[in-house]
Amino acid sequence: MPPGERGATRIADRVVAKIAAQAAREALAASPPTEGAPPHATVTVHHDIARVRVSLELAYPSDIAAQCAAVRHQVVHRVEQCADMAVPEVDIDVEQLHSTHTRPGAGRARRLR
Repeated sequence: MPPGERGATRIADRVVAKIAAQAAREALAASPPTEGAPPHATVTVHHDIARVRVSLELAYPSDIAAQCAAVRHQVVHRVEQCADMAVPEVDIDVEQLHSTHTRPGAGRARRLR
């Protein structure tokens, strides 16, 4: 029996989500670091098609649209490469922006007496 007829391989949604989250971290590696949570992904797989949603926290000010585009591109590339799945859409949720002015301990130091 030829190898293609012996069985099937199924990659769990949570595995594809881990691939997508790692890809998002890779895409944001060149951006200023944030104090927030790392990217998180959820995925719905139907046959060989993955629909991905990535939640991000980004630094502000920054080019948010460019960062989201880089994340989309990297997620599509990695999921196609690692899981051999088509990714027709990657939805991005920017959950929080972190500014140097709002980070604890950032900016001017205050001294209390």
